[in-house]
Amino acid sequence: MRRTEPKKAKGSSKLGLFLKITLILATSALICVTAYFVYLTKKAEHAVNSAYEVVENREVSEKREVKVEPVKDNVSILFVGVDDSEARGQGAEGSRSDALMLATLNNQTKTIKLLSIPRDSYVYIPYVGYKDKINHAHAYGSTLASIETIEELLDIPVDYYVRMNFNAFIEVVDALGGIEAEVPYTITGEKDEFDRNTVSLQPGLQTLNGQQALALARTRKQDNDIERGKRQQEILKAIITKAASASALTKYDDVLEAVGDNMKTDMTFKEMKSFISYLSNGVPRIDSITLQGYDDMSTGVYYYKLDEESLEETQHILQSHLGLIPDSSNVSEAPTNGLTEQTQSDVLLNTESQ
Repeated sequence: MRRTEPKKAKGSSKLGLFLKITLILATSALICVTAYFVYLTKKAEHAVNSAYEVVENREVSEKREVKVEPVKDNVSILFVGVDDSEARGQGAEGSRSDALMLATLNNQTKTIKLLSIPRDSYVYIPYVGYKDKINHAHAYGSTLASIETIEELLDIPVDYYVRMNFNAFIEVVDALGGIEAEVPYTITGEKDEFDRNTVSLQPGLQTLNGQQALALARTRKQDNDIERGKRQQEILKAIITKAASASALTKYDDVLEAVGDNMKTDMTFKEMKSFISYLSNGVPRIDSITLQGYDDMSTGVYYYKLDEESLEETQHILQSHLGLIPDSSNVSEAPTNGLTEQTQSDVLLNTESQ
């Protein structure tokens, strides 16, 4: 007598096939994602290695006893924007700095203080031994002179620097697909990266490409260096926000390509990776600080003279954020000069930023 094999249910067979296909697709996706991240990591490492440039005779700031470790220490980074276009004919080393921003990063709170320094600020430049506009420091002695001048001005260590030219700025913004920014007024005939008066913008919140964002960051025809610095801070925040978004994930390849050829820094790839922790809970809190002062034409040359009280308050906040002095929340009165509303609240409240 022949035994008949029980027939398998069609439903269970289809379910098994579906599960197998799903498993294969999920595994393939995981392999692709992993491969992409490995590829990005290798490309990022290559880009940073290409950009790596140590400042001669400066292994650690004279205001530090030992070199900091970003993975555990509070650190400061000086961002230097330079115009090394052929039209200027000065090169990256001999050009004046077009933008100077100092960021302090507190490792405990994962917060950032961002200070814009007006380019015409009249300050002491140690490299030459006399006072001049702060943007001249870079022309006198390149990155080293800029770093020494900032340390002298703010009385804090500069742990790292990042120097970018206009091409890097434009290409990074374009690689991210543009950034959202507020244009405060009608801009007509602003300079592009070739110093041609070709960029015009209408007021309002809008998506800007790299060339437009650069024009917005540089313009000061209708206001002054203080407002220009504030715009640069907002643009940098917009870049950070866009770079931290999920939509930017597939664009990192182009961003790395842009950075590699147009940036110099003394951060190693390992040190740079340490800052990823600041994005663990989304975009970190970034508090803007502005140095107050006044216009001076008494010598026939325009200078921006810094307000001493504002400068001292700024020094105190940055030193506190770096953990060099006790928490600034112990200050009983809010600062009144040169600090944004956000930063004033930091001093009044028990600054989570320290």
